[in-house]
Amino acid sequence: MNKLYTQINSGKFKGKKLLIPSKSTTRSTKSLVKSSFFDTFRFEFANKIFIEMFAGSGVMAAEALSNGAKKCYGFEKDKTAFEILKSNFKSISSDLIAINSDCFNGLQALLKENNDEFIIYFDPPFDIRDGYNDIYEKVCETIKNLSNYNAFLVAIEHNSDVKFDETIGKFRLFKSKKFGKTSMTYLKK
Repeated sequence: MNKLYTQINSGKFKGKKLLIPSKSTTRSTKSLVKSSFFDTFRFEFANKIFIEMFAGSGVMAAEALSNGAKKCYGFEKDKTAFEILKSNFKSISSDLIAINSDCFNGLQALLKENNDEFIIYFDPPFDIRDGYNDIYEKVCETIKNLSNYNAFLVAIEHNSDVKFDETIGKFRLFKSKKFGKTSMTYLKK
């Protein structure tokens, strides 16, 4: 079986390769989407915590750390994907922390023990996958529950057919960008 890799494209870990979990359990962020996100927010990471939900390989968290984030977390529920995530993070820095948990359950505990400003990146399985037809409702409910925490930015990578409300809890949509079948939606308080 051939192994697939992605890499960090910018910052102090530029060029570092990361193993990608099986495409049957995860969907890796497209290079164009990743580049757009980091080109837009590259200078916003300093002294912030970055949290990647549905982390897979953890490339978004690793790239955030590479671009100055204080500490980064990656939530991954799938055990096989988590082992790859943990290995990828270990090969880069102890400031990358892999968490083997359902992100909807684990996020609140993480935020309660941390007062730092944070950026959260949701990259859920597209709702066309079996068992994920309500995934965007769960994402929106989680965002509503972030209102009392120190959120700087919420980013959602999603199927382009999905449209989000202008407001979710205390968060307002301020930017949306389409990349074919994938779109990015950005929210701030």
